[in-house]
Amino acid sequence: MSSLPASLGLLVLRVALGVTFVAHGWQKIVLQGIPATQEGFAGMGVPLADVAAPTIAWLEIVAGIALVVGLASRVAAGLLAATSLVALFLVHAGNGFFSAEGGYEFVLVLAAAGVALVLTGPGRLAVDAVVVSWRRGRGAPSRIAQPA
Repeated sequence: MSSLPASLGLLVLRVALGVTFVAHGWQKIVLQGIPATQEGFAGMGVPLADVAAPTIAWLEIVAGIALVVGLASRVAAGLLAATSLVALFLVHAGNGFFSAEGGYEFVLVLAAAGVALVLTGPGRLAVDAVVVSWRRGRGAPSRIAQPA
C-alpha cells in the first residue's frame, strides 16, 4: 500500500489529468459539437473521423471521470494515454515540439501522465483501493488457486 504523501500525489495527478480530459471531451461534444469535431478530425487526417470523433469525446469524458474518482484507474489511464499517443503521431508529430505551433508537447505530457498512472496505480485515495480492501475483507476468492 502506498504512503499517504504518495497517494496524495497520485490523487493530484489523477484529478488534474481527469479534469483535463473531461474538459476536452466536453469541448468536442458541447462547445464544438460532434459534427464540427468530425469535420476537424477528418481535416487532420484521422481515420474513420465520423466514428472516431464521438468515440474519443465520450472516452475522454467517461475515462476522465473514472480517473477523478479513482475507478478502474489503470484501464482509464491506459485508454487515455493511448488516445494521446495516437493524437501525437497522427496529428502533432509533424508540427515540432511546442504546442503553440500545433506540436506534440501537450499530448506527450498527457500520455506520460497516463502511463505513470498505469504503472503506479491510483494510490489509496481512490475508489479502486476501497474495492480492493472490501474484496480482501470479504474473503473474495484469490486469482491463484490454493492447494488443497
